[in-house]
Amino acid sequence: MNSVVPKTLRAREIGISRCMLYYKPKKPDKDWQLKCRIEEVLHMDGCQSYGSRRLAWHLKLNRKRVKRVMNIFGIKAYRRRGRKWKKTKNIKAIYPNYLLTNYPEYENHIWVTDFTYIPFQGKTVYVATVIDLFTRKVVGMSVYTTHATQLVLSAFMNALLNNPRPVIFHSDNGSEYNSEVFIEALKTVGVCISRSAPGCPWENGYQESFYSQFKVDLGDPQRFKSMGELVLNIYQTVWRYNNTRIHSALKMSPVQFAQKLLKV
Repeated sequence: MNSVVPKTLRAREIGISRCMLYYKPKKPDKDWQLKCRIEEVLHMDGCQSYGSRRLAWHLKLNRKRVKRVMNIFGIKAYRRRGRKWKKTKNIKAIYPNYLLTNYPEYENHIWVTDFTYIPFQGKTVYVATVIDLFTRKVVGMSVYTTHATQLVLSAFMNALLNNPRPVIFHSDNGSEYNSEVFIEALKTVGVCISRSAPGCPWENGYQESFYSQFKVDLGDPQRFKSMGELVLNIYQTVWRYNNTRIHSALKMSPVQFAQKLLKV
């Protein structure tokens, strides 16, 4: 009896298209390996603030190469400016950082999430996003005036509404992501939970890099006349990022990259 599983069935079992079984990721393995080496250095005592120059000295590599890989994966050295990084207290469970050992190999393989804040007319608006690491597409988002569990849970559920569940779901150890409701949602869906180490914001550099550019593209929020106008422009900015803005690592927009994969 032939025990070979047909390619179409195998692809269906792991939640990808058949063409993805033959697709070779564009991101070189060497870049991923260097990313892991850079993160190892940043974990060392006294090295958290190393920029590309010092990292290149430490690794005995060309600075241009180190800087290029840092830009690709959104790695930034720790800088303390104004607000201090808050250490999450009473973490009930410690989850490993699977981004240190797992490379995004196909669409919906690994999702990363985070949220940022936007000051507006004496108030604060919070934006949570979920990004697919392979396509760099924002697959889910939510906008609230608080950063309670509802903010991150809504972004996650929004992502699941139009996409298959990911294999790995990565976040930091913020209280919102450690809430019982959010953990239960992840376990119910059946994803593998991945977390950045406490006090290591560079381990979720993808989101850090996205928010830096997102705020530049959004512009001064104080120019909007109402909260509704601001929220509309937040969603429009994310839409443009997905559909029309050229991503430096992809040389095209995330949606164009995802559509190109379907034609392989």
